[in-house]
Amino acid sequence: MKKIFSFLAFFALLSSVSFAQVDAVPQAAPENGAMLKFESMVIDYGEIEQGSDPLRVFNFENTGAAPAIIKNAKGSCGCTVPVWPKEPIMMGEKNTIEVRYDTKRIGKFTKTVKLTTNYSDGPIVLTIKGKVNKKAAEPAGVPTSAPSILNGGK
Repeated sequence: MKKIFSFLAFFALLSSVSFAQVDAVPQAAPENGAMLKFESMVIDYGEIEQGSDPLRVFNFENTGAAPAIIKNAKGSCGCTVPVWPKEPIMMGEKNTIEVRYDTKRIGKFTKTVKLTTNYSDGPIVLTIKGKVNKKAAEPAGVPTSAPSILNGGK
């Protein structure tokens, strides 16, 4: 009975190790290659008001031993627009990827930006998330401009 239990425990351990997840970004640069290290792979807008500032910035550094090239950056939908450096990022150089989300859309959101680079086999995935709350309505009957002696009291 102990042998069967030991075998099952060993098999369970082996199975859990073989199904381990792989990171979206390599933790070590290929030998003599480029490596982008991001301050954060996720930006949380938090709860914002409809029409708020849509711009957020991902900061990164090339920590590898060769220039890094971002070949493409693509948002998961038309409401997520990335702007990335088109020129090579030299070793030790810091740079940014700007992402704009359409804050006119109300509700929770989670969107991604996939980067295609010269050093990674698969895309690097950056994520933005948050919640856009409906903008508070203007109270009825509030004048658009207050009377003043400069406009003749009108």
